[in-house]
Amino acid sequence: MRNLVNKPKAVIFDMDGVIVDSMPYHFLAWYEALMPYGVRVTCFDIYSKEGERWDKSLKDLLKKKGIIPAGELLRKIFTERQKIFRRYFKRLIFPGTKTFLECLKARGYLLGLVSGSPVEEINHILPPGIKALFDCIIGGDNVKKGKPHPEPYLKAASRLGALPRQCVVIENAPYGINSAKRAGMYCVAVSTSLPKEYLKEADAVVEGLEDIPWIIEKTCNIRSRSVRS
Repeated sequence: MRNLVNKPKAVIFDMDGVIVDSMPYHFLAWYEALMPYGVRVTCFDIYSKEGERWDKSLKDLLKKKGIIPAGELLRKIFTERQKIFRRYFKRLIFPGTKTFLECLKARGYLLGLVSGSPVEEINHILPPGIKALFDCIIGGDNVKKGKPHPEPYLKAASRLGALPRQCVVIENAPYGINSAKRAGMYCVAVSTSLPKEYLKEADAVVEGLEDIPWIIEKTCNIRSRSVRS
């Protein structure tokens, strides 16, 4: 673990696998949407690319099967994937999330959310009470280059009025960690989706959100029950 030297000004969260335990539903949606095209994906295929713009992920998955990723086909598959996701999705917020966000907010931190998901999907997934706590939300359709490019996190920092070195990022996947580090930010990874060996690029790796206050704000006690809504 590399120590956090200075108190940050902003804390920026990924959404899927960090705020919301949604990765199993994303896998299921991609699996069923791609199956008619003969493309079989594994959990690792989806989890390791989490945070990347959907169109980039889909193009790469289709290319492996030798399918030309034309624009019309991409939109057709993604639209079906969205339908499947919404049919299966059951919202489960990770334990202590709202308490932690409220604690950070009360102590004067700026809060950001950066996701590879489109803004429309973010609005569908996040409960209003949690969404309202963020000072800035960046979706995959708000940037030209998604994770692992640093643009998403740099854009969030700019909107928050913070320098990269004043930001702490909470991530759960290699692409997001790489994006945060390339942006010049301190990154804490949670091993909610992938084992710790895939998260080594982060400055610190913890098992869950409940361990993060001891790195950022030692007085926040967020051990509580999961929130379903």
